[in-house]
Amino acid sequence: MKIIIAPDSFKESMSADIAAQSIIHGFQRVFPEAEYVLLPVADGGEGTVDALVAARHGKKVSVRVANPLGMPVTAHYGLLAESQTAVIEMAQASGLMLVPIEQRNPMLTNSYGTGQLIAHALSQGVKQIILGIGGSATVDGGVGMLQALGVKFYDENRQLLGTSGNILPQIAYIDIQHIDPRLSHCKIDVACDVSNPLVGKQGSAAVFGPQKGATSEMIVELDKALDQFAGHLQNLTGTDYRYLEGGGAAGGIAVAIAALLGGELKSGIEIVMAALQFEQHLQNTDLVIIGEGSMDGQTAGGKAPIGIARLAAKHQIPVIALSGVLGEGIEALYQEGVTGVFSILPRLAPLNEVLKQGAENLENAAFNVANVLNIGRHLKNKN
Repeated sequence: MKIIIAPDSFKESMSADIAAQSIIHGFQRVFPEAEYVLLPVADGGEGTVDALVAARHGKKVSVRVANPLGMPVTAHYGLLAESQTAVIEMAQASGLMLVPIEQRNPMLTNSYGTGQLIAHALSQGVKQIILGIGGSATVDGGVGMLQALGVKFYDENRQLLGTSGNILPQIAYIDIQHIDPRLSHCKIDVACDVSNPLVGKQGSAAVFGPQKGATSEMIVELDKALDQFAGHLQNLTGTDYRYLEGGGAAGGIAVAIAALLGGELKSGIEIVMAALQFEQHLQNTDLVIIGEGSMDGQTAGGKAPIGIARLAAKHQIPVIALSGVLGEGIEALYQEGVTGVFSILPRLAPLNEVLKQGAENLENAAFNVANVLNIGRHLKNKN
């Protein structure tokens, strides 16, 4: 029997890798001779580097970069040497969690550090970059990132703009002549799981600005600046990116990458599954086990577990889901390829206790599920 174990992280409790180890320990107590393939996953956000480094035997590279406020911080990215691929999480360099609550202000933050991570990865000779853009602190249109990669920005007086703060509202001219030439030999896939456009009522500033510290006045100014920036990009490329689906992700960095770096916006879990060569692993597989901390009707909207379940269903492979919390609308998962859903919680307990016992509870739940499967095998043999 071949079993693929592919959980996402159980947020605040355990990483995807630890979750996978817990599940295999539970199953091995019942099926010690089975073939197990561990493929911990993520959807392009937090945990993507860890998941791909673990599954593809890569390594982490640490780099000193600028945080959203321009202060030095140590960030890391994943390097999958055999495929010449770098896995970068924007949050490592330009994440909201790097900015104290009282200092969150998207008029002052930029994405320069993310550009530094990309530049360092290029120095390692990578030919592909997988960029997860969740959790950003910025609404700078990706301008800071572009500056770190050689793009120059000028104000209306043709004065070169600096690299500190958010210079987006001051941009009048863009010079791309000195953009890093190594980018032309590197494919960039952006893990983007929102559909918001760059500007407007559903745009980057209006929808995501408040969580990054934007006031109503800032939102108006930032939206206007993003609109002007899109105009500059249109002059350079001939394409209007204002309403590109997903272009509003991460403060508009998705548009900057699509317009000037040749990047593509894709579903996060699809990028990760491709990098893991997930479909190839499904050959001759009897069972797939997925999981994450909480599942409900929203999970069916395309989160990591459902991306896997849909692919497994395509190959008519049963899927068992293990989760800490089963929320409203959980039955929707059965329409997406999930065969059975089980909570790992053995009893009601305070949240801090539940989070601490996550790995133990997950292993025990996996053990119990394996026992039930074993009973089914015995009953089938009797008949």
